[in-house]
Amino acid sequence: MNQDTLRRQQLQFAHHLRDPDHAPPPPGIEARRLALYRELVLGNLQRMLDAAFPVCRTLLGENAWQARVRHFHARHRCQSPLFARIPSEFVTYLQTPQAEAPAWLVELAHYETVELTLQTADDPAPAHLAEGDLQTGTPVLSPWLRALAYRWPVHRLGGDRLPEDTPPAMPTLLLVWRAPTGEVCFAELSPASFHLLEWLAQPRPPSAAEALARLAGETAAPDPAAFMATGYDLLRHWRQQGVVLGIRPDQAD
Repeated sequence: MNQDTLRRQQLQFAHHLRDPDHAPPPPGIEARRLALYRELVLGNLQRMLDAAFPVCRTLLGENAWQARVRHFHARHRCQSPLFARIPSEFVTYLQTPQAEAPAWLVELAHYETVELTLQTADDPAPAHLAEGDLQTGTPVLSPWLRALAYRWPVHRLGGDRLPEDTPPAMPTLLLVWRAPTGEVCFAELSPASFHLLEWLAQPRPPSAAEALARLAGETAAPDPAAFMATGYDLLRHWRQQGVVLGIRPDQAD
C-alpha cells in the first residue's frame, strides 16, 4: 500500500468516526471494530462535555444535548489538539452560525467553562506589594479572576429555573476568581464595581483614588467623599478575598 492510498484510508476512517451517519468507513474493517472505535471517540468526548456543562445538559434535555454534542463532533474543527481545551472549543462552536444555538445557551456554556479555566490557570502573579496602602497606590489585580457581563442571569439558571425567551433589561455582571485557598468563588457586581475592575485591569491602570474619583463623577454621586470611602472599603475587602493582590511595588512608602 502506497502512502497516498494509506492517507486516503486514514482520512476516510477519520471522517467516518466524526460523522458515521454521512461518511462511510473504508472497506475491509470489521463492523464490530468500527463500533468500538466510534464508542471510544464519541464516548470520551461525550463524557468530557457532560462533566464540563452540567447545567446546559439539564436545560436542553438528554436527547437534544446528545444531538448537539454529535453535531459538534461532526462539524467543528478544533484549533487545539489538547483534550483540556475541548470545553472552550465547544463554546466557540456554539458561537458559529452552523450551531444555531440560542443566545442564552452560548452565554451559559461560556459561564460554565470559567471555573475550569481558573482552576487550571498557571499565570504567574504580577509583582506587587501585598500590604501597600490602597488609598495612595495603584491596585494590582489577581491574574486569576474574570469580570463577566452577560445578557441572561446565567448563574441562576438550572433545575426549574429556565431562561426567558428575551433577556432582562439589565445585564448580569459577575466576578469569578480563584481564592488563595484554590477555591473558585463567584459574586455579583454592581455596574460601578464592574467598571472599577475594568479600569484596574488596563495595561496602565489608574490609581485607586483616580479610578474612584472618576466613578464618583460618572455616577453623579451626591457625596463623592463617602462614595470614595466605600470604594476603598471594597478594595480592602477584595484584597482579603484575593481579588486584589496589593499595590504596585514601586509605590512603597
